Amino acid sequence: MTSVVYPPATREIGDRRRELAPAIHQAFDAFSQQVFADGALPAKTKQLIAVAAAHVTQCPYCIRGHTKLARRAGASDQEIMEAIWVAAEMRAGGAFAHSTVALHALDEERQ
Repeated sequence: MTSVVYPPATREIGDRRRELAPAIHQAFDAFSQQVFADGALPAKTKQLIAVAAAHVTQCPYCIRGHTKLARRAGASDQEIMEAIWVAAEMRAGGAFAHSTVALHALDEERQ
């Protein structure tokens, strides 16, 4: 990620975020740890969900981080790619489903 649009995430940036709002940063870290801990869903599944969500939200930092975390949690390359394909279908499916709004608008214009 050497893009002008997305500067690298560095330790210094993380430290600055922490210094500017330490209590909130600590709460977010605790929340994140709890969310991704084994529970009704295993950590691996949660990381695969995060990989898919990161692709839908198009966050390059999240894509990179959660792909690595999914691998560390035991996800295979194939599982990670299938999660990405699920995200692609959901994104496309959202556009398809929202065509209902356009079709209703066209019907309204005919009246």
